[in-house]
Amino acid sequence: MNLKGKLEKGNFAILAELEPPKGVDVSLMLANAKRVKGIVDAFVVPEMSNAVMRMSSLGGALILNGHGVETVFQVNCRDRNRLALQADLLAAGAVGIANVMAVSGEEPRFGDHHETKAVYDLDLIELIRTINTLNNGKDMAGIELLGSPSFIIGSTVNAGASGQALTLELNIMAKKIESGANFFITPPIFDVKGILPFLERTDLSKTKIIPTVLLLKSVGMAKYIKKHMDNVMIPDAVVERIQKAPDRVRECLKIASETVSMLKNEGFAGAFISTLGWENKLSEILE
Repeated sequence: MNLKGKLEKGNFAILAELEPPKGVDVSLMLANAKRVKGIVDAFVVPEMSNAVMRMSSLGGALILNGHGVETVFQVNCRDRNRLALQADLLAAGAVGIANVMAVSGEEPRFGDHHETKAVYDLDLIELIRTINTLNNGKDMAGIELLGSPSFIIGSTVNAGASGQALTLELNIMAKKIESGANFFITPPIFDVKGILPFLERTDLSKTKIIPTVLLLKSVGMAKYIKKHMDNVMIPDAVVERIQKAPDRVRECLKIASETVSMLKNEGFAGAFISTLGWENKLSEILE
């Protein structure tokens, strides 16, 4: 069953992040994908995450798609104007890529090409609305298309926000749904207690929420996130588990695996596994 079918039927979906290479050698990307093909429902191919230059999401998705691997093509507001965004989306639809995720994109100053000029011709709501407009057979100028795509549309939601920030986030999520978004990926979650205010105001049976399961790599990484990422809560018990484990990498894999199971039991639409370059560890998490 494809990702669209799983989401529509309410079956738990497994997504995994798969970075395209910084170069043209795609052998490792393909090997990592094929290792868990049939377990992962679709691979999210980031569009130059952290503003670091590498193969485009469309390029990576096209290659994976050609090898029978379902993908989520990521588009962002940072790099392309409305003409280029629509052109890429039509190309993706023409080759059978069925899933697209709209994000804003990190500022270029955080990446490896600091002189880059960001575009932001469209904001995120406008981008989602544009994808939905293409689905309905017209471009942004209102001109009829010769065949239209049928994307399911994903975006992001900051489920870890609180107070006024949470109210604003929920209002933005409502606008995204109105514009055509079908599912939402959250920042990393290690314990649902960290997003209880969000869950109290969100109906998981109606809104498809897919939390990120972040593979921790060390005690230092866990402590850094705990200290510096306001919207991500890592329980002390998780840090202590890693610290006391004789095999810390193995313990981190076990924590990620348990988190996936926890999300399934809590009624979320799926889990999005981010391994930050350790894609070869996906099979150990999922099997």
